[in-house]
Amino acid sequence: MSDCGMRAIPSQRCFSAPLPAAAQGMRFHHIGIPTRERCPDEHFLERIKVWASGFASSEFGVEWLRFEPESPIPALIQTVPHVAFEVDDLNAAITGRNVIYGPFVPFDGVRCAMVEENGAPVELMQFDRSSGRQIS
Repeated sequence: MSDCGMRAIPSQRCFSAPLPAAAQGMRFHHIGIPTRERCPDEHFLERIKVWASGFASSEFGVEWLRFEPESPIPALIQTVPHVAFEVDDLNAAITGRNVIYGPFVPFDGVRCAMVEENGAPVELMQFDRSSGRQIS
């Protein structure tokens, strides 16, 4: 067993970035953490019935997510934290992956899809930089 507690990954991999994501041009964007508590400065994403907060003020990209009962987002995403990566081409990034939700447009200027990787949700995001909308 390696230092990471996993048999299949050599221990030196414990100390380096996830090379497959970087090699595919994916860039870390945020970590989304589900909560049932109201948070300061929440804003409502009407299209997906989610309250989001924290991202604009977090130096590490931590975003808290509180889901309305009628949210169409799958239970895995509502209960397990996810990591999000920015991609240049969402369609290419989701090809061959287990897409569990989307693609969808949570708000103008961004298109997303949620995929499942080793039992965990991962969000892939493509930004429309020409929209003029500040993404926060």
